[in-house]
Parts: sequence; structure tokens; C-alpha cells
Amino acid sequence: EILDDAVRRRLAAARLSSQEWRDVIETAHAEGIPTTSTMMYGHIETPGDIAAHLDVLREVQSRALARGGPGRLTEFVPLSFVAADAPMYRRGLLPGCRPGPGGVEVVLAHAVARIMLDGLVDNIQVSWVKEGPRMAQLLLQAGVNDLGGTLINESISTAAGAQHGQRLTPEELRTMARGAGRAPAQRSTTYAILRRYGETDDDA
Repeated sequence: EILDDAVRRRLAAARLSSQEWRDVIETAHAEGIPTTSTMMYGHIETPGDIAAHLDVLREVQSRALARGGPGRLTEFVPLSFVAADAPMYRRGLLPGCRPGPGGVEVVLAHAVARIMLDGLVDNIQVSWVKEGPRMAQLLLQAGVNDLGGTLINESISTAAGAQHGQRLTPEELRTMARGAGRAPAQRSTTYAILRRYGETDDDA
């Protein structure tokens, strides 16, 4: 969710506060443990809330990089709110809740993240489960450099009503990257490049 306590109290009051989240992440980094970072948006947040969320990530990552070592944010993943089967939207449990972001908002979320996190968080990942393969491919030209994983039997977004399937093969992901003019590569969880591919899978 958004790292703003006013938003979090309305959206998920039982979860960690923004400061508690930060304390956990910075403790992990101090122990040399790399972590991910996400942001679910398209519900009750404002553009200012999104900017403030990204600014927190900038501060956290700046401290991690100054400390040195492997403990740092490996990537940032904007996550569109999927409202189709979400009770807080379908049942009206959260007044003012939107039905997820529009297409332009999705592009802006990824592009602004790339700008605000430039030089700090190298990797911006798109969730193809939430955005669909076509939008995911488009976002490779709007700041995204990571298509995520193949996934098998994804359940969270699907349970909320996402309609883009539960699995893509490595071959399909490589085709998406090439279609966007990008050279595909296989990475590890911590973004070490394991294999680079050329124009075809046989051209490595």
C-alpha cells in the first residue's frame, strides 16, 4: 500500500505503519539482506501520496547505498489496484475508492518512478498479471526494465479479479521484450544477469 499513514489507516489499519515498515526494511538492509519495494495505487491515494511514497524509497535507498554491502532495494514494482472482486470496492466498504488506475495513470506511475528513483533503484518492474502482456510491453518504453517472472498459479491478483492469466513462459516474455526493441536477459532474484539473449533464443 501507500506509505502514508492517513491512507494506510483507511485502507489497511491492521498493517504496519509507514515508520514500522521503514524500520523493518532498514534493519534488513543493515544486516545485508536485499529487499523489494512495491506500491499499490489506484484506490484512494492522491498524486501527492505517490510522490511521497517514492520519496520515502529514495531516502531508504540512499541510506542503504551509503552503508554499502548487499542490503538495498533491488527493484520497485508499481501494483495497480484490481477492483473487480475487491470487497472494499465492490461492497462500498471504502468510501471514495476508485476502480483502479486508468491507462495513462499506469504509464505515469512507472515513468515517474524511473525519474524519481534514477541513480538509486536501478530496476523498475511491471506486473504483467495486473497490466496484461500488451501494457507490460508498452511500459518497457516508459521506464520499465523488468518483466518480472513467469509465475505459476498466481493467486493474489487473480482472486481480486485480474483477467490476464496466471502464467507466461520464458519464451513469451522474451518475445515481449524483443517486440519493444529490448534485448532479453535472464536474471537472478538479486538481478545478477544469468544469460543474455540475441534476436532469437538460439542467438545467445
